[in-house]
Amino acid sequence: LVLVFRALNVCAKQQVLELIRFPRRFSFPKNRIVICAASSAAGSSNPDSDLNPYEVLGVSPVEGFEKVKQVYTRKRKEADKRGDEATAALLEKAYDKLMMAQLMNRKKGVTYGSFKVSKDVKYADKQPIVSWGPRFSKSTVQDTRINMAISAVFTAWIVIKRNAEYKPLQFLAFAFVYRIFEKLKAFEPPVSPTFTEEGEDDGRGLRMGKRLLRSLALVFGCIALSSLAYTGILNLIEYIGSYIPAVLYNNQELIVTTASAVSLYVMASYYR
Repeated sequence: LVLVFRALNVCAKQQVLELIRFPRRFSFPKNRIVICAASSAAGSSNPDSDLNPYEVLGVSPVEGFEKVKQVYTRKRKEADKRGDEATAALLEKAYDKLMMAQLMNRKKGVTYGSFKVSKDVKYADKQPIVSWGPRFSKSTVQDTRINMAISAVFTAWIVIKRNAEYKPLQFLAFAFVYRIFEKLKAFEPPVSPTFTEEGEDDGRGLRMGKRLLRSLALVFGCIALSSLAYTGILNLIEYIGSYIPAVLYNNQELIVTTASAVSLYVMASYYR
């Protein structure tokens, strides 16, 4: 509407000037205003202005930016696998449009817009203190419930068995290595595959190896932290000069496994 009114003002000014210069020739063509308005709108139109990034990506405006990133990464990989360059370009335009909106909100200091500003975008110009350390990344409600169920099952196993030669802790570690591995895969940025002469993706093995190493480091880091915390508590009690309670001393496997289950649930649900 603004463009139309501006075009009408331009056309009206032109008509007034013609009336002053040539009063006898002046007439009111019926299609003059329509042509001026159409030409003005066409000259200022943007081909991407009508692009709705939410419809292209298939997400809701109330979804968090982490969800937008996951959907974009998955659909972009599918488009690259099919060789659909048009869909890949459209997805990239939609994602860039939402990213720019996030950056504009960050510059304005807005924390809530059509959806909450992502912390990754808000602090994109700040590098993490430890580049290889855990980064905050909240999982979906469904994934959080799955992680909670896994931790509860193995905690119940060790509570019932008491002494199981650390088998619950071993299976717990394997389960969360897979969970974190899949989470890292969902957040991995899309990469155009490069194929060898045998038709295999050249960098796929390297990317999988990096994800696996990071998953193992995060999982066994949680287990090591739980073990060190238990040992530290015992050493602290001995240093103070008190006697270690029998309940604490005789239930090392139960305490370490339970603490590891809780820490692994937090790690898989809220970090990557």
